Amino acid sequence: MTAFTDLGIRPTQSEGRRCVLHFTPNWFAATMGTGILAVCLAQFPNAPALVAAGEVLWLSNIVLFACLSILYAGKWIRHPREALRAFSHPVVSMFFGCIPMGLATIVNGTVIFGLTWFGEAAVPVAIGLWWLDAALAVLAGLAIPFAMFTRQNHVFEEMSAVWLLPIVACEVTAASGGLLLPHIPGASGQMTVLFASYVLWACSVPLALGLLTILFLRMVLHKLPPAHMASTAFLSLGPIGTGALGLILFTLNGNAVLIANGLGVFAGAMSGAALLGAILLWAYGLWWLGIALATTARYLLNGPPFNLGWWGYTFPIGVYAVATLRLAAVVHLPAIAIFGGVLVVALSGIWIVVAIRTCFGAADGTLFADPSLADQA
Repeated sequence: MTAFTDLGIRPTQSEGRRCVLHFTPNWFAATMGTGILAVCLAQFPNAPALVAAGEVLWLSNIVLFACLSILYAGKWIRHPREALRAFSHPVVSMFFGCIPMGLATIVNGTVIFGLTWFGEAAVPVAIGLWWLDAALAVLAGLAIPFAMFTRQNHVFEEMSAVWLLPIVACEVTAASGGLLLPHIPGASGQMTVLFASYVLWACSVPLALGLLTILFLRMVLHKLPPAHMASTAFLSLGPIGTGALGLILFTLNGNAVLIANGLGVFAGAMSGAALLGAILLWAYGLWWLGIALATTARYLLNGPPFNLGWWGYTFPIGVYAVATLRLAAVVHLPAIAIFGGVLVVALSGIWIVVAIRTCFGAADGTLFADPSLADQA
């Protein structure tokens, strides 16, 4: 399966039409990586230059998401049959989860940066976008697995961590809901979002952890995926980091919401349980991070080819970094904060490399290749 690679497809249409025809939802992984770096930089309020860089990335990400959305809408309008074929492809379809996850980073940025730029006017925008994001995440989390059950052909030895992408979207939205809570007007509205975030988290994290167990077995029996899937090594860190981050935000922001809605007798226990769960998930992520690093080092010996899948290095590291920094602020352990800073530095370097190479690949058209259209030349 060459989901990330240029398949050498060169239709006779003009270059612009070819790019629209061969546009795939994995392009939205670029918005995920860019958005999470912006959120990471915002975790250092004592470094105004980093916060300013985060603001620039957030604004740039809005433009990027809008442009990609227009391109993808163009494909559905001009080539609806070809666009539908993605649902039957066992890899391309997984990347529909990137759309709500990319949008979630914009929602987070609206909460973090938008209040400074636009004041309270940013709040209803963030709330509206969050509900839209929740709907898209639920749609991806249900529709793509159902397509796997009914339309697609899968082989166990070809399974990879991309199976996580449509599943993880719900917990990414849940974490965004935890961040949004303090800014929602009214105790009732806050409780609605908190409860919805609990549900979204529960619809994602347990299933993702189950998939990680199956992925472990697949790698034991069939070894590592091929080189063009090298970046999937880090995808396993995504649901763990996001799941931990969501629980941390429930701990920090959910307590007051529960008290305001007459559930104060349960607030302490629920916040404590959420914090314990976050610590355990974060610690579990250390194992997968170690495996991802070892796996990547092995791939680097053979020089894996560049493809859009390299954006898979960014978001998982980013959410795990944010979870690490937030956890350090809660438990007051400087060593964890330093570790989080190292992750952000690594993420920044990776983002620069991947962003530059993506720009070149977009300019020459080599990154526009839809594997579900491999029979069209």
